[in-house]
Amino acid sequence: MLRRGLPNRIRRRATVFAPSPELDTMNATRGVDPEEAAAEVVVLDYGLGNLRSATRGLERAGAAVEITDDPEALSGADGIVLPGVGAFGEGMENAGPFRETLVAEAEAGTPLFGICLGMQMLLSTSEEAHHAGEGEAEGLDLVPGTNRRFVGDLKVPHMGWNELDVERDHPLVEGVDGEYAYFVHSYYAEPEDADAVVATTEYGRRFPSVVANEAGNVFGTQFHPEKSGETGLQILRNFVDICSG
Repeated sequence: MLRRGLPNRIRRRATVFAPSPELDTMNATRGVDPEEAAAEVVVLDYGLGNLRSATRGLERAGAAVEITDDPEALSGADGIVLPGVGAFGEGMENAGPFRETLVAEAEAGTPLFGICLGMQMLLSTSEEAHHAGEGEAEGLDLVPGTNRRFVGDLKVPHMGWNELDVERDHPLVEGVDGEYAYFVHSYYAEPEDADAVVATTEYGRRFPSVVANEAGNVFGTQFHPEKSGETGLQILRNFVDICSG
């Protein structure tokens, strides 16, 4: 059920893979002094992430951010962000050097936040690799399940602003129930455990737009918080709060 009118910028055309620059409302920052930051967050650079926008958003949310391509840099961070734009198989291949460390940090309780493709990589598998003729591609398996392709008459990719319906409590989604976020994706998560679904969104069918593991420290958003205005900034603030707890 819609709680408020749709933004004027609702778009579903399969045009470019990134929203236009004006949709990025995260203003540029000069960085945050680690001594003054609410949390120190590491953003993984594995060649497919939207690093600049994610970093700006996290800094605006109060985090000191380090972008790294070194798995050893993950140790000691208050939180880890796994961004991503692109294909599942390529993402997992590029992130291969991080796999062991990511799993170890997640099991140790470190908050791990996957964004868009990064969220899909938290799951076990994806139909995308088969669709692309790449065979089996294994995800991180931190949220057991698979990623399915949208089917039917829907325009793919799903691209535009859609509503978030919070299904259960989780600190990541405080203050965003009924708000709108920006999506660009062709596949959606299908967790094995229904309790892994934190929020859902409607696009031809109801799909999980936020997922989390049983422990609650591994979670992801199918949408781009760094491209989702005040809704996204609230999500990022919630993440920083989780990391500082």
